[in-house]
Amino acid sequence: MAAQGSPSSSPSDDSTTSGSRPELPPTSTATSRSPPESKGSSRSSLLQWTCPEDSLPLAVFYGPLDAKNPLLASCEKEIQELLGFMRKKKALATTEEEKHEFRRRCATSLFNIWTKYAPRLPADYYNEKLLKVGDSLCQMKFHALSGKNMCNYQLVCDSDENLKNKESVVQCLHILSSLRLIMQVALPQEHLCWIIFNGTIYIYTICRKLMVIGQSSKALEYLLWASMCMESLVPLLSLRYLTWRTTLYTAVCQCCYDCHAGIHGEAFARRALAKIDELRQLELMSSSKSQEESRRYFREATMKMAVMIFKRGVFESRRKNKALFRPKIRINLREVQTLSWPRTVTERLLDEMFDSTASQFLAVLEALSDSNRRILQTGPIVTDEVEIHDVVSELFMAGKELLIMSNIGADGMLDFPKTSLLELMIGRKDVISVDAAVKFIKLAFTYEEWSLFESSAVHLIYFLQRQDDPESKKAEKDLTLLIAMEPLINVKRNKGLIFPLENYKEGQSAQIYLKKIAVHDTCLKTCGYSEDIFHLAATLYVCVCTAPQDAQPDKEIVVDTIMFLWQKCKLGIQRLNISRNDYAKFTQKISTNKVFLSCHTHFKSKFFLFFTWLMTFICIYTYIKKIFFLALNDPFF
Repeated sequence: MAAQGSPSSSPSDDSTTSGSRPELPPTSTATSRSPPESKGSSRSSLLQWTCPEDSLPLAVFYGPLDAKNPLLASCEKEIQELLGFMRKKKALATTEEEKHEFRRRCATSLFNIWTKYAPRLPADYYNEKLLKVGDSLCQMKFHALSGKNMCNYQLVCDSDENLKNKESVVQCLHILSSLRLIMQVALPQEHLCWIIFNGTIYIYTICRKLMVIGQSSKALEYLLWASMCMESLVPLLSLRYLTWRTTLYTAVCQCCYDCHAGIHGEAFARRALAKIDELRQLELMSSSKSQEESRRYFREATMKMAVMIFKRGVFESRRKNKALFRPKIRINLREVQTLSWPRTVTERLLDEMFDSTASQFLAVLEALSDSNRRILQTGPIVTDEVEIHDVVSELFMAGKELLIMSNIGADGMLDFPKTSLLELMIGRKDVISVDAAVKFIKLAFTYEEWSLFESSAVHLIYFLQRQDDPESKKAEKDLTLLIAMEPLINVKRNKGLIFPLENYKEGQSAQIYLKKIAVHDTCLKTCGYSEDIFHLAATLYVCVCTAPQDAQPDKEIVVDTIMFLWQKCKLGIQRLNISRNDYAKFTQKISTNKVFLSCHTHFKSKFFLFFTWLMTFICIYTYIKKIFFLALNDPFF
């Protein structure tokens, strides 16, 4: 056949896998010698010499112009081989000289293909193929630019994992701007929707990092842009991408709440809910997916947006109207705890908006959560409005009641399924996941609901001890550290407003458990003390230094505990620096038996302080070694 008679101008796969460069044939003008002709030769004769393909049969000679046509198939094969070669080998060209040579060889090969097949293909087919190849090259360029941006982001994270330096944040913002520019260019072309979709993933990944370090104000505009891009292309409006759209909507709302712009967060959530309902109406007109599958998608999206609306609505509905002077009648929150559900306005609102225990508990967690507040930054919510304090107490009452109703068995002990709270919410289950319960107990610690915290933490720790997975072990150590920290923060031994769980002896179970896991009798006999700060230092040592790498406690809790111990020990350590003259006088005094006992007590106090400081130092060293250096597989350690 004529198409097979001429050599292929695109590099083959065999040549790309070998170590040598693929041999690309030179152009036809370089391989042919001009035959002797008279000066009066016509222009058609010259064209016949420069383009010998003109004398070969056209594509219609081989049959219909479809995929089975051998000439069209040969052309398509050579084009795809060249494009594949460009995708594989582009990353291997590192220097400017290699890049220039790579572009020259690829351009020559592509030009040879057009020269070879252009005279034999129909004009409309040829032009269409030309546009498609150009489109593929454009997509490769977009894809390469997006990949370059993500590589730059990874380099930033490798050098500054938590983005502590201002320059790292600035570089991330530059990367986000570059990704947005790429999406702006690709947005008018609907067939490039996959570039838009990938761009939203890249933007969300970087913005989540910024949100974690408290830069939600800088991430908001890019997340909002990503959300609008998902709404701008018809292929991305399908049910298949609804879950991802909802994730972007939720991130935008969370940024608004982090920036103390709750009114905008609620407004955006209501707008997103309307968009979801529009898609629901369109899906009802078609039967492309099963009703059960569609119902799960829409339920997940609707519940997430409802939680974002509840996060602000539960507080705003209770704020005092300044235009009215009639005082509202407050209920006694201690008395209503003995009544049956629903007991408060908050619990009635939960019943109206959510239809399962899992979804109600998720709403409670989200309403109490504050990303600007660390776990060990304890205290009530900062506001002078009594109604807002009442709402917080009612949320803890509701969370405790949901926990008791759904997860306490006949034996009075807590039990949890091995399923995430999101899956339980989608399935309308009246049960709570263990990770959600742990988060609720940590919130009780932060808001100083001490009775609720201590009773719930001990019950949950007993459940976690029976589990073998690393996440359960990590959660157990988190709660153990918080139990050890509680006596040092709750100096006045307040109990909080919320009653403890039933079958719990106030102040006994937690301390007995703490002594069992962290404090050994030999240590107590050595130093002669059983102080709360010693319990905390010993517990920190056990949780950090004896735990495997995949079961380390939460970094935030560990760092804040170390800083707390350091502040407690710093002044005492400074007193240990006794001058040489004072030490000589001190040793002369202990020569008599009368002063020996008082000196022995003094030394025990000094030893206790030094031992606590030493335990803290060991925890700091071990934590840094395990978390940062061991992860890098440094052979020195």
